[in-house]
Amino acid sequence: MPNPGDFWQEFQPIAWIATTPVSQNRLLPLAQSSQSILWCSPHLETHPHCQRYNNSLREHLTAIWSDQKALIFSLTLGAVVRLIAPFLSDKYRDPIVLCIPESGEYVITVCGGHQHQGDRLCEQIAHLLGMKPVITDAATAHEMPGVDTWGMPWGWRKGAGDWTGIASAVIRGEPVAIIQESGTTLWRQTITSKTNLIFTDKPDAHAQTIWITHRELTPSQPGQIVWHPRTLWVGIGCERGTSETKLYEAIQTVFNAHQLSLNAIAGIASLDIKKNEIGLVNLAQSQGWQLVTFSAETLRAIPVPNPSPIVAQTVGTASVAEASAIQASQGTLLVPKHILGAVTVAVALSPQEWLDRSGTLYLVGMGPGDLAHLTPAARNAIRQADVVIGYNLYLQLLNGIKHPSQIWEPYPIGEETRRAERAIELARWGLTVAVVSSGDCGIYGMAGVVMELLQKQSNIHPEFNVQIIPGISALQSAASRVGVPLMQDFCAISLSDLHVPWEIITQRVTHAAQGDFVTIFYNPCSQQRTWQLPTAQAIFLQYRDPQTPVAIVRQAYRKDEQIWYTNLENLTKQPIDMFCTIIIGNSRTYPTKYGLITPRNYPLKSPHFDPQNQNLNSE
Repeated sequence: MPNPGDFWQEFQPIAWIATTPVSQNRLLPLAQSSQSILWCSPHLETHPHCQRYNNSLREHLTAIWSDQKALIFSLTLGAVVRLIAPFLSDKYRDPIVLCIPESGEYVITVCGGHQHQGDRLCEQIAHLLGMKPVITDAATAHEMPGVDTWGMPWGWRKGAGDWTGIASAVIRGEPVAIIQESGTTLWRQTITSKTNLIFTDKPDAHAQTIWITHRELTPSQPGQIVWHPRTLWVGIGCERGTSETKLYEAIQTVFNAHQLSLNAIAGIASLDIKKNEIGLVNLAQSQGWQLVTFSAETLRAIPVPNPSPIVAQTVGTASVAEASAIQASQGTLLVPKHILGAVTVAVALSPQEWLDRSGTLYLVGMGPGDLAHLTPAARNAIRQADVVIGYNLYLQLLNGIKHPSQIWEPYPIGEETRRAERAIELARWGLTVAVVSSGDCGIYGMAGVVMELLQKQSNIHPEFNVQIIPGISALQSAASRVGVPLMQDFCAISLSDLHVPWEIITQRVTHAAQGDFVTIFYNPCSQQRTWQLPTAQAIFLQYRDPQTPVAIVRQAYRKDEQIWYTNLENLTKQPIDMFCTIIIGNSRTYPTKYGLITPRNYPLKSPHFDPQNQNLNSE
């Protein structure tokens, strides 16, 4: 399951605040799980995992406020508002503040909801406590992410502009133009319902405008904002010992001359003999830029507009700055090399922004499809994902937990490999991706497809975190709707020969029938595959009584659920399709008004279907 520490980490440091025994007991497990401090009133009993504040709570907040990323109070909303009011400055600097009233019904976002992802924290805590999250920001109410959060999943940086004014205009439904010159367009899926947002490439100085660009823009009037995707790679050539200051000044000079934004820099690139150049290393670290270097052999193969024979004689490649910028960006040269004393600078534009984080790939079993049967771990993984990928029907079933800021990518049935390739591509980029399967992802699900593909691509970097999150399998769901047929040994067989030769499936069906296993058939038939189930039925009839009980469950726990009880002889007379799971009993299984029962005991000598003579005592 998703590591709880991974979730809490992005909100650290967290301060939990309790003033009563009830709130102390309520918050203590969360403080322990998040490995953060539970501050308690001095009037409460001591606890090894709590720390008391010695003065008034207001005085204590004065001491800790500026150091916290999130504060969770177990107090009334009014009390929290009065306590934090003197400390608030603006939404970009204030921490997340959540409120859990003593009644224990709600977790309320007070501030930092969308700007600092406090809404996600609120939902997680509410889920863990069995409460209802109360999300208070306007953007969520309009089922869209806040304008000032659009770029967060993609690592964009905010530029100048009237952020509050534009956010209000979007919510009010006023026309707002969007001009995007660089960066991913995936985020657009989160605003498809907003008809007042108009994409254009023709700027209007008088229109309200959202710019998404690598260029440096300073809006001259209210009603404009600028996002900067990190799509620029700076190629650097320099003399040995060049200082960090000189390097930065050279880059700044080139960017100012070409109206490029320093906020749009993804990283700096150079020849591999410069990978330990102290000025370059310090510059990358101080600015939060990636530093990549390449061999002379790699750079020699890249066509550049301004090769230098002298450089080629010195370092083995005719271009360092231009070639390394192009290689790092995998894009186009935007600014040819500029020589500024000891430093040479070139700039290239990447088609994809650089994400300063490692990706995560969740392989999620969603169970039968009813949200009530979605496990907490599966729900958390899906809610944490930037992108959710799956068969379009499965995503429709999960729509009730979709977050406005998420990208959901539906695929038709039969495109499992394409789903896996896409998920790996996005996770390798640095996104958090959830791939959903019905039932359990590791039982005829997407986990196998993804893991096999990962193994084939094991030499491709960068690596990312992969977690498999099980779900309630189809055989469990179906069995629970028709009694207790799986109380003895059972096996599951898919009758689809798309991936397994029918000869092998036939062998497995034969052994299951001979071995008296309760048998579950997955993928029994489709419009194209109509003969496999009758063939499997015929094999079973060679070894089983024709009256062997059979249950057929279609769309278990979904609104179109159907259940049929029959026997082996009449199995194929039912309207069976790919949404059906078939359970064939063994020689001990019998029908009752409670459904099928396969008794736990299995006497060595027993007649066929004689419940009165069976010893039903459990082990």
